[in-house]
Amino acid sequence: MKMRHAVTLPFLLAVVGFTGSCTKKTPTLNLLVWEGYGDPTFVKAFEEQHHCKVSASYMGSSDELVAKLRGGSAGNYDVISPSSDVATSIAAAGLAAPLDLTKIPSYGQLSPQLTSLPLVRMKSQVYGVPFMWGPDPLLYDTTVFAQAPESWNVLWDAKYRGKISVWDDLSTVYMAAQVLGYDKPDPSQLYNLSDEQLDAVKKKLLELKPNIRKMWSTGGELTNLFQNHEVVAAMGWPLMTNQLRKINFPVGETIPKENTTGWIDHLMITAGSENKELAHEFLEYMIEAQTQKKITDVTGYTPANPQAAQFMTPAEVKGLHLDDVDNYQKRLYFWQNVPRRAKYNEIWNEVKAAQ
Repeated sequence: MKMRHAVTLPFLLAVVGFTGSCTKKTPTLNLLVWEGYGDPTFVKAFEEQHHCKVSASYMGSSDELVAKLRGGSAGNYDVISPSSDVATSIAAAGLAAPLDLTKIPSYGQLSPQLTSLPLVRMKSQVYGVPFMWGPDPLLYDTTVFAQAPESWNVLWDAKYRGKISVWDDLSTVYMAAQVLGYDKPDPSQLYNLSDEQLDAVKKKLLELKPNIRKMWSTGGELTNLFQNHEVVAAMGWPLMTNQLRKINFPVGETIPKENTTGWIDHLMITAGSENKELAHEFLEYMIEAQTQKKITDVTGYTPANPQAAQFMTPAEVKGLHLDDVDNYQKRLYFWQNVPRRAKYNEIWNEVKAAQ
């Protein structure tokens, strides 16, 4: 105490100005997550409850996240939000810490169809909690399509030349593989395609190129393409559906007869985190039903905790498919680890480069 009293006033003012309401010993929880997952509308309450600071950095892709972790940056972050296509490899590489589920009591409320997947389970330990999820559905302009298209094959219809958009992502490779029937009888084959199958997928996607107006890379891009009537159908996310409906654009959303892929974002604690106790408390907070509702308000994604529905209107529940979540998830082939991810990216880059 004597030392504290001896500190000069200018220095005290400088410290107060730098740390705000936090003390010098206030812990900081560093996140590397998808945009929207560190929003102040729900993070601020955690900071106040736990007398800490949450600092969020955002990633642009799953591959960027993995590159940063493998590049020696794992110790710079406490909590990450990998999607289901890379969560397994992150756990297997020792980049994430096993979780103590006794410190995450809300884990038991999460959708069993998400927690039962082997994505983040290894040697009887769990390395991540499902957090948000969603499909990659077919979006369409209802003024062009009186009824929802039945098949992904509609994207190849010559009458829509220059009027289609697809995601600049490996999900488009998966979709073409579904059209070719490679998901039967085992949907996981989508993530383990042979060289011969990948060559066929490449040929199928090259046939699609005349119909593609643009490959979108952000949600806002696809929303604008529809809004400007540049495209009439696309693979998208429910986020764009919600955005377009808010501006009264006549958009429809469907899962075609071939079904579709989907993603599960997990929250994981890095192996190098020095704030593992606080990180466990953060994971618990983020999967609690009330917090999940707040995150859905920001992102438009579906919460992994179905109990979030009690805080939603009937229209919100229906829009997020929480009224029949188990049956809806059966239509989705959630992303899995892709052992030959480099080969997939090679094929996709060749499709994009072709004139």
